[in-house]
Amino acid sequence: MASSSLLTPATKPTTLLAPPCAPTLPLAPAAAAPGGGARRRELVLSLAGGLPLLLLPVAAPPASTAATDDEYVRETTEVIGKVRTTLTMERGDPNVASAVAELREASNTWVAKYRREKALLGRSSFRDMYSALNAVSGHYVNFGPTAPIPAKRKARILEELDTAEKALQRGR
Repeated sequence: MASSSLLTPATKPTTLLAPPCAPTLPLAPAAAAPGGGARRRELVLSLAGGLPLLLLPVAAPPASTAATDDEYVRETTEVIGKVRTTLTMERGDPNVASAVAELREASNTWVAKYRREKALLGRSSFRDMYSALNAVSGHYVNFGPTAPIPAKRKARILEELDTAEKALQRGR
């Protein structure tokens, strides 16, 4: 089970070749000769023409991807409602599996949309909501969509949802 990367007495180590150097611009005969300052100036000015392009700042993402505050509050409130209705369903309810699937879809969409929003990362509503969604999704991934959430975990999730909702009302 010899590896091809191992050096043995029968193999020769390969030497890495240096990457080829970037081609240099040949100097025009007039630029190399005394009094050829005009050519040298033209060369410098032509090379400097691309410099402003390097100094341009990286463009910000389009405004359509950035969520507005009203949209964030509305969608977060909708997801809070879905989590609460799913958690309060009875164990034997035949709609539990479909409600969990719908909740997972909504939570994945919410997380994918707002996780990269730098303005929202410091908000307490985002932190509590993200934690609650993580706990709910983790439970259903590990135990299946019909497994009931334990009472302690359920109480903690509902408390985080309450805290997130209060923070949303305060604009946090």
